[in-house]
Amino acid sequence: MATDLARAGSPDASTLLRTLIAGVVIGTLGGLIGLGGAEFRLPLLIGIFGFTALSAVILNKSMSLVVVASALLLRAHVVPFDAVIAHWPIVANLLAGSLVGAWMGASWATRLRSQTLYRVIAVLLIVIAAVLVFGHMFLGRNEPLLTGWLQVVFGVIAGFGIGVVASLLGVAGGELLIPTIVLLFGADIKLAGSLSLAVSLPTMIVGFARYSRDDSFTVLRRNRHFVIVMAAGSLLGAWLGGLLLGVVPDFVLLPVLALILLISSFKVWRHQDS
Repeated sequence: MATDLARAGSPDASTLLRTLIAGVVIGTLGGLIGLGGAEFRLPLLIGIFGFTALSAVILNKSMSLVVVASALLLRAHVVPFDAVIAHWPIVANLLAGSLVGAWMGASWATRLRSQTLYRVIAVLLIVIAAVLVFGHMFLGRNEPLLTGWLQVVFGVIAGFGIGVVASLLGVAGGELLIPTIVLLFGADIKLAGSLSLAVSLPTMIVGFARYSRDDSFTVLRRNRHFVIVMAAGSLLGAWLGGLLLGVVPDFVLLPVLALILLISSFKVWRHQDS
């Protein structure tokens, strides 16, 4: 299988078309559950397009940044910026942990052997699959799980863990942030979606900044056409997925998406660099 080094330069029309289609499919899957789809993009970057683990994470992070920034703007008509700003203590609480976690997660990723990173990614994909299936069972709460200093402490701890996961996978972390915000702070599910984006964006920027110090960061320059086309496809897919949101019931959709992640996890675990 070709690696990212073999694709340096301008991809041919056939590769760009496959890249665009993959981006649309990934974005649609994510849009169906209100996420960016980075969880589904990462296994594809490794298994289909042949990028090494660290290169795939960096590419995934760059495209996730584009999707998250766009999603924050597009959601403004559903949840106004004033409502997000009014809940700044929640954002600040989670950022206190997630910014540190993002930096450390990126640092660990650059130091891990490629095969070890594949194993870490595989395990985290299983965790995301479990959250998709079971996390939504508890999102009907209207009261915060904790209050006072305990809420602040657990907010920082949760933020740190989410920041680490987001950096290691190159994802926004919304699938972990939204349940955390709803359960820990008692926020409405729609508000939680926008708050998660407000936390994700600076968290991802910090992780991105740490990755930029590693030699592997040059993968973005070598594959800039690939990144642009897949990011565009992801945005289009996210829009399509948003339109289809609610068409497929959650009790059908979530197990199917979780199964996709489990299969992807198995393939990533067994992946060998060529």
